[in-house]
Amino acid sequence: MTGREDALHARARSFGSVAASYALLRPSYPVDAVEFLLGRDRALDVLDVGAGTGLLSEIVLGRGHRVRAVDPSPEMLAELDARLPAIATAVGTAESLPAGDASVDAVVAGQAAHWFDPAPAAREIRRVLRDGGVLGLVWNTRDVRVPWVAALDAVLDLEARGHEADQGVVDLIAAELGADVAVAESRIVQRVRPEDVVAGIGTRSYVAVMDDAGRDEFLAGIRALLADHPDTQGRAELELPYRTHAYRLTPR
Repeated sequence: MTGREDALHARARSFGSVAASYALLRPSYPVDAVEFLLGRDRALDVLDVGAGTGLLSEIVLGRGHRVRAVDPSPEMLAELDARLPAIATAVGTAESLPAGDASVDAVVAGQAAHWFDPAPAAREIRRVLRDGGVLGLVWNTRDVRVPWVAALDAVLDLEARGHEADQGVVDLIAAELGADVAVAESRIVQRVRPEDVVAGIGTRSYVAVMDDAGRDEFLAGIRALLADHPDTQGRAELELPYRTHAYRLTPR
């Protein structure tokens, strides 16, 4: 395993240490993005891969679909079980899915596919999909068209570059699947306290793997930015906007 792969695995494992905060502080997904991925005409059997604490699973379930959630972190799945006991969970990865051949109508992944190894993940996704099935990939990204969010993103970018969603992974997985790709954009807004913004950044993998001193210093810088920026200074509640990109991959 290369040094880069070691670092990726360390960041992926880091989510277990912040599972409870992740469930509380990460944004959900717009209903229209989920409907774009899965349709609205019939109930589907859906496998949510990299499900984490169930933010995407919850929306899928709410649209009437049957959901099974898979994640490599038992701690994350414990949070999902506590929040959404109706959803079956299993420890697993995109490269080794705990599901039978041709057992689901759709595989979805929210804020997760950039962790996948495209070739083995695509083979497993094709194996578990029924004929006519789809893969739905979705990411929320902070909307930097808003000035204070752009300032925040500039501070985060030095640490976050390469650790957030890489949309190029869609092309890689689509090529491995031999899939047609359709794209939709939506948006969602979190209403949060400034300290929630700081704590939410603390759930990011690149922050979770910092040592205590480095993490405290980094988050103190975010706290100072929010205290000083004219659009956030003195405000008890902030609107943190996200752009949501949803990709529906249909294997040919």
